[in-house]
Amino acid sequence: MDFIDAFLTVTLIHLLAAASPGPDFVMVSQQSLVRGKRAGLLCSLGIALGLSVHITYSSLGMAALVSESAFALSLLKYLAAAYLIWLGISGLRSRASGPDAAPSNVPSASPLGLMTHGFICNALNPKAPLYFLSVFTLLITPLTPLWQILLLGGWMMLLQFGWFALVTLVLSRPAVRARFNAVGHWVDRVLGGVMLAFGAGLLLSDADSLRR
Repeated sequence: MDFIDAFLTVTLIHLLAAASPGPDFVMVSQQSLVRGKRAGLLCSLGIALGLSVHITYSSLGMAALVSESAFALSLLKYLAAAYLIWLGISGLRSRASGPDAAPSNVPSASPLGLMTHGFICNALNPKAPLYFLSVFTLLITPLTPLWQILLLGGWMMLLQFGWFALVTLVLSRPAVRARFNAVGHWVDRVLGGVMLAFGAGLLLSDADSLRR
C-alpha cells in the first residue's frame, strides 16, 4: 500500500473508530455539557495525546505482544475498569448547585487535570492494542520509512482531537448548555452511571471478549 492509500485508509478507519460510542465520548460530552467549551477541548486534547502511547508501542512492534499476553490485557483491564468506576462514582455523587454555579464532575478543573483525565481514559483502553495492531499491520511494513509512521500517527491524533473538538463545540453551544444548566447535576449522574457501566462491564469481561 503506497503512502497516499495508507493516508486515506487511516483517515476513514480512524474517524469511524473515534466516532464510535465509548468512555472517551462520554467523558468529552460530560465535560462539555457541565463545564463548557474550554474543558471539553482540554479533555479532547488529552485524549488525542493518549493515542501517542498506543502509536509508540505499535510502531515498535509491541502491540502483538500486548494483545497476546493474558497478563498484560488483564492488567490493562483492571486499571481501566478501576479508573472508569472511579469516574462513574464521582459523577453519581454530583450535587445540585445554585442557579449561577457550574456543576462539577471531576475533582480538579485545572487545564492539566482535564488533559490528564482525557489522557488516562484513552491510554488505559484495553482494546486499543488490538485496534492499533490491526491498523498498523494493514498499513505498515518493516520497510515503511519512520517519517511515514510518524506522520500517520500524528494524523490519527489530529483526527481524534478534531472529532472530539467538534463534539465539544456542538454540546457547549449556549443554547444547548442552557437546557442543561438547571439539571447539570443530573447530567453528571446519568453520564457517571454510563461511565460506571463501562467500568463494570470491563471488569466482568474476559480476555477473549477483549480480543473481539
